[in-house]
Amino acid sequence: MSNGSDDLIHDPKGGMPRLLEIMRRLRDPDTGCPWDIEQDFATIAPYTIEEAYEVADAIEREAWEDLKGELGDLLFQSVFHAQMAEEKGLFSFNEVADTMSDKMVSRHPHVFGDETREKSAEQQTRDWETIKAAERAAKARGGVLDDVALNLPALLRAEKLQKRAARVGFDWPEIGMVVDKIAEEARELAEARDTLPQDKIEEEMGDLLFVMANLARHLKVDPEVALRRANAKFLRRFADIEASLAAQGKRPEDSDLAEMDALWDAAKTKGL
Repeated sequence: MSNGSDDLIHDPKGGMPRLLEIMRRLRDPDTGCPWDIEQDFATIAPYTIEEAYEVADAIEREAWEDLKGELGDLLFQSVFHAQMAEEKGLFSFNEVADTMSDKMVSRHPHVFGDETREKSAEQQTRDWETIKAAERAAKARGGVLDDVALNLPALLRAEKLQKRAARVGFDWPEIGMVVDKIAEEARELAEARDTLPQDKIEEEMGDLLFVMANLARHLKVDPEVALRRANAKFLRRFADIEASLAAQGKRPEDSDLAEMDALWDAAKTKGL
């Protein structure tokens, strides 16, 4: 390798060119890292998803120094995929950046074009969706739901499927109808528990979760965010239960539901 390349790799202010060169060197078939060389799009994709969630976690915790590192990890995932694509003659990182730039300019005519900025956020959202629909049509997508990513978390994908269907009028017009459907699905699940095989119980559970995602959409609540926060709240309160039991020289398995339920209520009163 040239001295210039080594100088760039060790330059603490090398920025994006430094990261791209590091990635190129990691994938060098003769001198690179064996693990990095062995990877492909499919093996790296799970790490990409994981890093995106770690970004969201840092934001949720308002851990801004952590966020800097997590954003770097997520950026590295894009660099990794782009390097593999370039090796296959598919596209380069600069082409990825240019594609994104073109998309942002196209989708913001009120900023980069001659459209007025005097419109509400709601109108801008409708305009955004209209532009995206035109982009999908230009790509000759077959159906309305065809390009909703398969590998999204199921709850998030449910919301996106419903949102896409709603754009063409397939949606409940009133939130009360969604609530009624939830009650119906809950009854069906209760009946399935006693009368149907496990695969049918799973199906009914899926139906209920799907409608719950629809309710979140109607309430303008992000179901993934809501569930993450509910998970975090559960963790805080259960940790408080464990701490209270530990103060008595006990563990959860030494307790019973009545005692732990009382401690849960106590945790709630503490605002946990």
